[in-house]
Amino acid sequence: MKGWVALTGLVLLFLLSACEEVIEVEVPGDRPRLIVDGLIRVDEQQPYVPVRIALSETNTFFEELPVTQADNIIIQVDRFEADGSLIESFTSSLAEEAPGTGVYIPDPNATFDQRIPTVLLDENVRFTLQIRHKERQYVAQTRYQPVVPINFLLQGRATLFEGDETELIVAFTDPPGKGDYYLFDFGPSEFLVTEDTFYDGQFFQFSYFYEDPIEPGTELEIGIMGSDVTFYNYMDLLIEQSEGRQGPFQTPVATVRGNVVDVTGLDNQERIDNADRPEIFPLGYFAIVQEHRRSLTIQ
Repeated sequence: MKGWVALTGLVLLFLLSACEEVIEVEVPGDRPRLIVDGLIRVDEQQPYVPVRIALSETNTFFEELPVTQADNIIIQVDRFEADGSLIESFTSSLAEEAPGTGVYIPDPNATFDQRIPTVLLDENVRFTLQIRHKERQYVAQTRYQPVVPINFLLQGRATLFEGDETELIVAFTDPPGKGDYYLFDFGPSEFLVTEDTFYDGQFFQFSYFYEDPIEPGTELEIGIMGSDVTFYNYMDLLIEQSEGRQGPFQTPVATVRGNVVDVTGLDNQERIDNADRPEIFPLGYFAIVQEHRRSLTIQ
């Protein structure tokens, strides 16, 4: 199922122009790359952050991605004052949810509770994911990205090309003066990114079209997630090159780097950009974002 989005002329022009970046095509070689599925969607009404980190490896483009196991995974949580001084730091140790799944959650068998309370989530908290895998060390850092709720979700009557597309009308209100970025989830492998250059601080409405007909009575659940500019750019490239056929953490047609970095052998723990070793990198992304969801039954 493939979707299309209809926006105002200026916004559409901006989104199309953002897709002009050239990305290098690379076929996975003999050595598999680690893939980190670390998109964590937060409901602030829940007491704890739903941490789930899924690990897999690249192979050929014609086979299912094999899951893999880590030697060790932790998330370090650092809380800072507004001036940047460190208030406290603690770690959450992760364990495989079930043997052979490659999915890691806060260790339920640890002596102390390893879950991260949602009350800690704000812009002054930094999360550092550390993974030890097959004698290599990987690190990714992120900060929590909140988001506004969806104002309303409606089924429209318009069509685009074939005449049997299903239109969804989505509306939300952008906060003024912040430079916000958004990721929408319209179902399996159906994602859309947008940013507020042309609607900063305004009520904004757009149409999203499902190319394949949807049976009446089908319930759709739509999510809006917060994002920073780095995650926005990453998802924008993945959406462009996958053309709606793949999820964001499957092996892409072209290699798009996320924020997970191979730091094996680096002697400076504060330096994790890996700039002098461009050929050494994993795939995937680590992000902790707020998500609001609304559902709609197709008529």
